Amino acid sequence: MSSIVIALPKIEDGKKIRTILSRYGFPAASVCSTGSHALAKMSELDCGILICGYRLCDMSYSELADCLPDYFELLLLASSRVINDMPQSVLSLEMPLKARDLVNTVDMVLNQIERRQRRRKKKPKARSAKEQNYISNAKMLLMQRNHLSEEEAFRYIQKSSMNSGTNMVETAQMVLMLMLDEIE
Repeated sequence: MSSIVIALPKIEDGKKIRTILSRYGFPAASVCSTGSHALAKMSELDCGILICGYRLCDMSYSELADCLPDYFELLLLASSRVINDMPQSVLSLEMPLKARDLVNTVDMVLNQIERRQRRRKKKPKARSAKEQNYISNAKMLLMQRNHLSEEEAFRYIQKSSMNSGTNMVETAQMVLMLMLDEIE
């Protein structure tokens, strides 16, 4: 689940933002006034958003952005003058802050993070050498016994795997066991 870390120079301002967010159902994991404390908190969390001010007592937003973990997004709260001078790639909200703008932006960023995580989880894991060996051996056996091309043998294992609801490695193991049982 995505978390929210708030880092602002005045801890009271951070607490006010946390109150606004919690009122709309966004629990903030931590409120802090230093960049180092924010980085420490983020390292304990899975992913999320860092809401920070332009300048904290120990570092600026740009230094914090350079140290930001890959699984966190930065939302800068700053004056219009500061926002106009910064790169377009930095997500920002103008101060004074409107609660609705904050809530909508946080919601958008958290949804984006969750979509990215779902995509990352959907990617199939790379097969180990042992698993790849099972598939290769099953293909070779099918090619020799049934006079199939390599592509046809692979497609056969793939189709059997989908039909039986097992993964390709398990199907390859079944093919090997069945064909080797026939030999004995």
